[in-house]
Amino acid sequence: MSDAQKPCLALVINAHLPFVRRPEFPDYFEERWLYEAVSECYLPLLRAFRRLESDHVHFRLTLSISPTLQSMLADPLLQTRYLAYLDRQLAFAVKEEQRLASSPSLLALAGMYHKLYASARSDFVDIYQNNVLKGFDYFHKKGMLELITSASTHAFLPLYGEYPESVSAQIETALISHRKNFGKTPAGFWLPHLGFYPKLDRSLKAYNLVYTFLDPRAVTTADPPPFAAGFCPIKTSCGFHAFIRDPASTKAVLDPDSGYPAAREYRDFYRDVGYDLPDELVAEFLPDGKTRVPTGFKYYAIDMDGDHKREYDIEKAALKIQEHASNFVYNRALCLRRAQEQLEAPALLVAAFDAELFGHWWFEGVDWLEAVLRALAAEDSELRCVSPTDYLEISPESQSLQPEFSSWVEDGFAGPWLEQSNAWLLRHIHKAAERMVELAERFPNEYGLKERALNQAAREILLSQSSDWAFLMRNPSSAGFAQAQLEDAIGNFTKIYDMLSRNVINTEWMTKLEKRNNLFPFINYRMFRRKL
Repeated sequence: MSDAQKPCLALVINAHLPFVRRPEFPDYFEERWLYEAVSECYLPLLRAFRRLESDHVHFRLTLSISPTLQSMLADPLLQTRYLAYLDRQLAFAVKEEQRLASSPSLLALAGMYHKLYASARSDFVDIYQNNVLKGFDYFHKKGMLELITSASTHAFLPLYGEYPESVSAQIETALISHRKNFGKTPAGFWLPHLGFYPKLDRSLKAYNLVYTFLDPRAVTTADPPPFAAGFCPIKTSCGFHAFIRDPASTKAVLDPDSGYPAAREYRDFYRDVGYDLPDELVAEFLPDGKTRVPTGFKYYAIDMDGDHKREYDIEKAALKIQEHASNFVYNRALCLRRAQEQLEAPALLVAAFDAELFGHWWFEGVDWLEAVLRALAAEDSELRCVSPTDYLEISPESQSLQPEFSSWVEDGFAGPWLEQSNAWLLRHIHKAAERMVELAERFPNEYGLKERALNQAAREILLSQSSDWAFLMRNPSSAGFAQAQLEDAIGNFTKIYDMLSRNVINTEWMTKLEKRNNLFPFINYRMFRRKL
């Protein structure tokens, strides 16, 4: 079968972390979310890409990097702190190797982590000059990655359908950030949590974006119904393209019971020596010397029976990785083969995942993804690996269809942001969004200190709209931190609003806030003005 006749698979990965940056603290625990993701996910992904390139394996992957993540990866303070984090991890690896010298199997695992962090430091400094974005940009320019963007602070956009200025600001800020970091306007836009509402397609198209992704529930009850049941993109009434996520592809990986990461051969994410070892062996590697936190050193496999612990076996895991990669490709090919019988254009499946799954939550995930890409590139592969842009060039005609309100969360709508634990915050966020428009209209041409204050107000509004905090408030262990982040953003905005209303700006306070919440240095508060 020639490449032109093969059905298509689009692998889509969304990389996102919420903005956490506290320079006033020497070691802020939640900043470790970024450091862990860089060490365990982003750098290992780039390492896999380099291996594929070295072996002349052509791959095609679509990657969304959220603007908040871009901001943190490019931040000099966080880059410096990440190096300090790596040095602590390497020091801990040496101590673990000394402790486990008499246990060959555990020593080998400690050595695996030593190599992981040593490789991370070498790659970070020597290859990417402390900026991981350079690695993704390289593979983008090589034609192996299609880089797209997402809402500036990963806002769940359906919550702001009645606040079009906020939606426009989320889109516009994201596009400027993407151009600043990658030198090009993206064609695609990842909707956070695949949250869509009618008319959002018009907002995206107004910024010359070409496509997005939707959950199947967006078109399930559409009129007319989709004739290809998600095996090709749709085109909305304004001419905007939307690709439909394949739930089976996602379930094969993410299902907590039957998904690949649940295999007993894989590493247990939750069993960490940070909780197991005596105080004197871990104290110097804990944030305050006493609060137990994960170290990243995990020596046991998933399958445990009571107090019995089974050590992680690298070789058994490697065999399971190959088995699962083959299974994934085989089942996608089987599904597409059947669909192709009903279609004239090449059938398409969109397999979408969050990046942090790979290497972090699922330790073997990066190796699995590499094995999948190798299988798709093999000469005898039944499938062609494409990006959405590739597919639109192959098959530019799409069924005209208007999708409905939907998301990929469990209830298919907005349930996680409208629970008793967090819904009360939404009225405060909406009120602040209204006031931001008021400020932009009241002060259309400010400069100097007032313009700085208005721009910071715009940053705080965008931060308050992050979907992460309300989502995390559902979890008792993270609820306090998440609520504090939201209250901080709303409180900062309200203080700026009051200062501007009184025409008295506290310059010292403003300067400190600008230095802490320094994302989007290019921001222009006028983007919140009403559109004609």
